[in-house]
Amino acid sequence: MSPVSKINPKVATSNGQVRSEGISTGVILRFPADIAEELQRWRASFGDPMAAVVPAHITLVTTTMTQDWEATRRHVRDVARRQEPFMVTIAGTGSFRPVSPVVFLNVEDGFGECVNLHRQLQTGPLERELPFGYHPHVTVAHDIAPESLDEAETALKDYRATFPVASMGLYEHDDNGIWHLREELDFGTKPERRRGRDGSAGAR
Repeated sequence: MSPVSKINPKVATSNGQVRSEGISTGVILRFPADIAEELQRWRASFGDPMAAVVPAHITLVTTTMTQDWEATRRHVRDVARRQEPFMVTIAGTGSFRPVSPVVFLNVEDGFGECVNLHRQLQTGPLERELPFGYHPHVTVAHDIAPESLDEAETALKDYRATFPVASMGLYEHDDNGIWHLREELDFGTKPERRRGRDGSAGAR
């Protein structure tokens, strides 16, 4: 997900909290800590300043404005509840060049599950027209010098990692352009079981 986005002016909600008139959201699959840290080191080695800001992930819903936060939460929870855990394998590199200066790791195992989740999520309160077709991937270099993009594409061409995915994170974008995890949603759970920001399960 991009680290910058514009959020509409804030308004007060009925409970006194300040809330944006339109809320910028995103949904991602996070990686095990060891793999995320390894890919973060690689991204930093290519000179990408976003390495320190954006952890390795697979985006399911990119920056999308919603006018109804509670409806969005219910929608994402419902999708998570219907999804069973699955395995993901990321392997080899690809690039969106020349359309976009991005080098990424391919998603092999789990590609279809990611596409299916995206299709379900990008409906209802998150429905919108996308400028490009959805393609699951893991960005490892973005908007850096062409030679550094070449380096990234070559250095990670034989990279491979496999890991289970059992949840997805619902994020909100703040006025400073920072993504904040609002809820980590376990796949295949009963409605009353949710994980909070600290990762603990509890009733909601």
